[in-house]
Parts: sequence; C-alpha cells; structure tokens
Amino acid sequence: MSLEALIFDVDGTLAETEEAHRAAFNRVFEAHGLGWHWSMADYRWLLKTTGGKERMRAWQEHLPEGARRLSDGEIVSLHKEKTAVYGDILGAGDLALRPGVADLIDTARAAGLKLAVATTTNLPNVAALTRCCWQAEPEAVFDVIAAGDEVATKKPAPDVFELALSRLGLGPHACVAFEDSLNGLHSAHGAGLATLVTPSVYTDDQDFAAAERVRDDLVGLTLAELETLRAARHEQA
Repeated sequence: MSLEALIFDVDGTLAETEEAHRAAFNRVFEAHGLGWHWSMADYRWLLKTTGGKERMRAWQEHLPEGARRLSDGEIVSLHKEKTAVYGDILGAGDLALRPGVADLIDTARAAGLKLAVATTTNLPNVAALTRCCWQAEPEAVFDVIAAGDEVATKKPAPDVFELALSRLGLGPHACVAFEDSLNGLHSAHGAGLATLVTPSVYTDDQDFAAAERVRDDLVGLTLAELETLRAARHEQA
C-alpha cells in the first residue's frame, strides 16, 4: 500500500484564517449591540471548542449573571450572518495560504494523489477560502470536502475525517492528514490517520507530542517524507 490521498484541515492549516473569523464575529456582535467583543486571548481559549456556534454558546456560559443570553435560534441566525461577513473579508483578497501549502497541493495533484478537506467549518467558509486563495471553487481544488455541519459530532471526534475517508473510498492506511490543533490531531488519530501538524498562531502553545511529525510549515515537504509517515503508522498498527 502506498500514499493515495492528503486530507487537510482548513482554519489554521491551509491559511491563518482565525483572525478573519474573529473579526467577522466581532462585527456581527457590534451590529446587534450585544456588548460582546472577543480579544485574541479570548479567542485562543474559545478555539478549544470546535465550531463557531459552539463557541458562541461557550462564551455566554461564562457571562455574568443578568447578562443577555441568546437562544439557539438567535445563535444560528447570528452565525449565518457571521459566515457572510467572513466571506466578505476573504472576498477582499486579504488572505494568503500558509507557506508550502500551494506547492504541496500542486505536487500531490501532479502525482495523481487525491486531495480532501476535513474541517469543522462549513462549506461556505471553505468556498470563501478557495475563491480567495485559488480563485476557484472548492471542487476545482479538492476531490472531496467533509464539513463540520455534515457530521453529528465535531472534532475531537473522528467523524469528519471518517466522512472524508468514506467519500474518498480509501482506508486511513492510504492517507496522511494535516492539522494545526490538538482537537484536530485527536480527530485524525481517532480515524486512524497518520498526522502532520503545523501549529498556527492560536495553537502554538498546545502539546503535539503524539503527532507523527510537527513542522513550522510545509515548505520543502516531499511526498516521499509523507509516505514514510504513512508507512510508519501503518506498520505500528
């Protein structure tokens, strides 16, 4: 068995998108007069909860007694607005892929490997990123997209990676996953995947000792190195 596919997380892995997400949340909070504002420190701990709607729920659990709290319906509505604002931010073109990402994807495609996304974010956010960074729709860049709103349980559960594997028609022994967070690493490992981690600006304080490999970025990474990671995990299993 040899390497047949690469499966990428999106936020923090393909690009440092979290600041755009944070800005979008704060714009919506201000527009609705909530009095909420997420600082970088706030967002760092909020990212330990996967999913935007889930972060909003986690935030209001820590609000003082008497503070306004949103219903589930209001959270869904505001998150939909936030997704649109995020798309506008990326539509302005002010986002770049992390170093080495574009070259690795080009190399993998030229070698005949399949490419997939397994993310806790939703499809509109994936589309906003590919339009911004590739000037293309998601399906023109990736063969398979598995999004957080398509599974019952988000990361660190393995559901979204298992969905990606199912759509690829491959077992975990044929793939390598790319992540930037501990929740993502647990998710990928739960699905049986060898995982390479490139910590992002919001996850660089997390412990990635369990990862098959940790790198600052993907610059210079070869398919031969990824095959070695894949084979090592498969042989251990």
